[in-house]
Amino acid sequence: MSIEPVWGAPIAWYLFLAGLGAGAYITSAFLRWRHPEAHGMRRAGHVIAPIVVAVGLVLLMVDAEAGLHNPLRFALLLSNFGSVMTWGVVFLSVFMVIALATAVLDFMKKKVPGWLELAGALTALCVAAYTGALLGVCQTYPLWNNALLPVLFTVSALSAGAASVLLVAVVHRADEFNKAGVLKKFHFCLPIIEMLLVASLCFITAFNSTAGFESVMSLVAGEWSAWFWLGLVFVGLILPTALETWLLFFSSKEFEESRKAHWISFASDAGVLIGGFMLRYLVVMAAVPLTFVM
Repeated sequence: MSIEPVWGAPIAWYLFLAGLGAGAYITSAFLRWRHPEAHGMRRAGHVIAPIVVAVGLVLLMVDAEAGLHNPLRFALLLSNFGSVMTWGVVFLSVFMVIALATAVLDFMKKKVPGWLELAGALTALCVAAYTGALLGVCQTYPLWNNALLPVLFTVSALSAGAASVLLVAVVHRADEFNKAGVLKKFHFCLPIIEMLLVASLCFITAFNSTAGFESVMSLVAGEWSAWFWLGLVFVGLILPTALETWLLFFSSKEFEESRKAHWISFASDAGVLIGGFMLRYLVVMAAVPLTFVM
């Protein structure tokens, strides 16, 4: 018999938004370390984090005939600490408390304690990795049950989170954006790492099983190939890398700080966000389950 997929587009949105929120918070912590003068950008990350994660949690509750239909099922998760889902609930709960506390302190114009931001960043890292580990619960899907997936989703979360903060800064904090060179160079590396991880994931999965091969073929040459090559690879990975390479290494300092360059960066960061969602959507939708013959 063949096992049908149990998750769809709402889960892809949840995975993306949870990773985005975690990445935005980590970006704010990074700014505190390398660009402490970028108060507006740090505040943007602190605001983005709890909002997008909360939206993702609402989508999770609505999905899969659980949540709103039977909310007690979420409470039962807390009784099994051998489950990835249980730890996910713990990480998300702690992260939301810290992220909300941080946002409140920002709005009150009070200094966020270093220990609180460090705790939030560590918890956010756990949330980002959990979004990849969650899919591995379904062991009959080779594309999901892969040790590289949590690493890939963590890198993607960091990239999307940084892109969201930089995108806001381009529009509202151009002066801080111009000075955040270390963050921009760090962010430049992430899509390159992501490309290598996507290629490795596809290679390993394709040689893992027949279902794994079919999943990869569905991505690169089948039903989802247009979305994979155009949405993920080109818009989400290659285009941002090409644009940022030009801006960071081949354009003059004067041009890099011009409004035209800012809008090019805006397009690059928007592409990263599109690619971040497309990655999770394609991984969820293209997965082919193992077939058991009885």
